[in-house]
Amino acid sequence: MLNIITTSILYRHMAKEEIGVWFFFQTTFILIDTFRTGFLQTAFVKFYAGAQPERAENILGSTWYLGLLITGIVFLINIPAFFLLNYIDNLGIIEVIKWTTITFVSTLPIVMATWLLQAQARYAEILYIRAVNQASFIIFVITLILSKHITLNMVFITNVLSCLLTCIVIFSCRWSGFKSVTKQTRGSVKELFHFGKFSVGTSISANLLRSSDTFIINFTLGPGAIAIYNISQTLTNLIDIPLRSFVTTGMTSLAAAQNNNKKEEVEYIFKKYAGALTIIFIPVIIGGFIFADVAVSLIGGGKYVGTPAANIFRIFMIFAFFIPLDRFIGVTLDVIHKPKYNFYKVLIMLAINVVGDFAGIYFMHSIYGVGIASIPTFVFGTVIGYFSLKRFLNFDLTSIFKLGYTETRILIQTVRNKLGRTREI
Repeated sequence: MLNIITTSILYRHMAKEEIGVWFFFQTTFILIDTFRTGFLQTAFVKFYAGAQPERAENILGSTWYLGLLITGIVFLINIPAFFLLNYIDNLGIIEVIKWTTITFVSTLPIVMATWLLQAQARYAEILYIRAVNQASFIIFVITLILSKHITLNMVFITNVLSCLLTCIVIFSCRWSGFKSVTKQTRGSVKELFHFGKFSVGTSISANLLRSSDTFIINFTLGPGAIAIYNISQTLTNLIDIPLRSFVTTGMTSLAAAQNNNKKEEVEYIFKKYAGALTIIFIPVIIGGFIFADVAVSLIGGGKYVGTPAANIFRIFMIFAFFIPLDRFIGVTLDVIHKPKYNFYKVLIMLAINVVGDFAGIYFMHSIYGVGIASIPTFVFGTVIGYFSLKRFLNFDLTSIFKLGYTETRILIQTVRNKLGRTREI
């Protein structure tokens, strides 16, 4: 939520081209960071959750070892790019080269602490880390605005400062697990590597799936079009926030059940989360259609009212129905040690999306073509993932939505009971 507030503030105080460059950097950095996250996060949570203490210590130390290695490789690769800056005229590419390395280094302790706390089911601490990181960035940005020093370069500087401040908090609270790096073993490193080589492909493909729209728009329609398109993506991220939280919780539960060879429990957890979240998404989707124009005005301000942003958001709401099922299919395939099937699924979705984006821009000459291409992408992806997972687990759509409906009713009743107690107090 704090990230949404920051985005809204930046939209109101930066030029359309500048905000487009900022989001191009964010998209590119997340893609680069996906190599580290995709290689290690799922593998770490899978092998760490529910493991014996000595085994868990080995996994943590080995993950830190691989994290440092990957960060160092990115640092070395980026050095030659600095010598090419004078030959590049695309501002987005220039900023990526200038700021990727220092941002990548300063975020390593943050992601490591977040993965460790996730595997330990300590979600309050994860929320605290994110709050420190995002709140400090907002405070720095507001300070820049009040002092009239809000420039693209200063936004990049404050982004790094907020990450460094968060690192100080993490090390002070001893949440990073960095001391375990001495406990890494060759066997654990190899185990993480062999699992990660499939999950990283899935993660990079999944991120390319999300970021391909931004890259294609940047090089065909320009950064101004990115600014408009990103409003719709930001609004979609709003409804994705609770989904990511449930995915984080669900992945830990799935991994613990899988590590204890409880297949029926894995099936139950998958159906519960996928079904309940799909049902919960229905009124959210309807609300998105109705209030799209109001939402665009709240995020982007008056200068984005009347642009295609609201209609693009409505298009996103069409395929949003498939997102919970698609997301949990992918997570479950990874957890049951079948990451290559998830990788193939996402790769096919990426191919459909890229072809659809270029075809949409060619025929419609606007970002509408990019938005429409997302619909068949998620429909086909969900269908492919569904039949892939059915090869290993016993479920069908009826059982998913039946259990999801039951869990939704229980959730609603629980909320009502808590509200009733609050009123009595």
